[in-house]
Amino acid sequence: MQSFFDCHGRAFAHFGGVPMAIVYDRTKTVVRRHVAPGEAVPLHPEAVGFAGHYDFDIDVLAAYRPTGKGRVERQVLIVRDHVLSGRSFSSIEEMDAAFATWVPQRRAQAHRTHQQIIGERAARDHAALKPLPPTPYLVAERHLRPVGKDCLVAFGGNLYSVPARKVRPRQLVEIRATKSQVMLHSTTPAKDGESLLAMHPRAVGRGVRVGDETHWDGLPTGKGRRTTTGDVPAQPRREPSPRRETGPLETLLSRAAVTRIEVGRRPLSVYDELTGTRPFTTHPSTRETS
Repeated sequence: MQSFFDCHGRAFAHFGGVPMAIVYDRTKTVVRRHVAPGEAVPLHPEAVGFAGHYDFDIDVLAAYRPTGKGRVERQVLIVRDHVLSGRSFSSIEEMDAAFATWVPQRRAQAHRTHQQIIGERAARDHAALKPLPPTPYLVAERHLRPVGKDCLVAFGGNLYSVPARKVRPRQLVEIRATKSQVMLHSTTPAKDGESLLAMHPRAVGRGVRVGDETHWDGLPTGKGRRTTTGDVPAQPRREPSPRRETGPLETLLSRAAVTRIEVGRRPLSVYDELTGTRPFTTHPSTRETS
């Protein structure tokens, strides 16, 4: 999105003005979602703000209407065939110089559609442009991100700090990121209307931590916390207290005491000797006969 609208600003500066309207082919940087024919097209808020700053109308083409843009795509092929084809460039500046050398040749030709000299038609078109605003529009991505417990906000694979005294963990903050800066704003402005919390240069790559050490001023550092080292002698273990004798009732009510009751085990021969009987045997007369 930054590159898309940055190209707009460069084109306005090159031609020295802003047109009355710009036609778009339903690109996602301008149209938020597609709708049925006849319904109002929901526009991207950043596109609406950009168009309002430069004072031009957004004209969105209907679906499947390739003839509505004129022959603008043909111009891309003309530049590719006359400037880029069969050549190599070592820098962007060298490519721009080759294009600037070719432009006067192109403007001296007659356009095949309206049969007018391109340079003369361009002069009349430039005179009809609106003047540029005094300041350019700052295009920025806008996202909501939570604040971590370490007062860092994650964006684009990198971490950016915010003042610890102005935020709380898990609080949502608004990120406004440009091509070179990352600005963090509070979702609820202060009494004076200021919402900016921090501003950092945008990190290049991923895994970078960008912070300001003053954002953690006044917070506990942990230096006064007690620590244990190996020099402190180990404290002797306390001997367990002896078990006290429990009564019969307490033994029945206490599960722990029940588990300590010892149960004697005796073989069956002991009971035979006490009662004077022998183990049970089967008399032959009681057996079944076949």
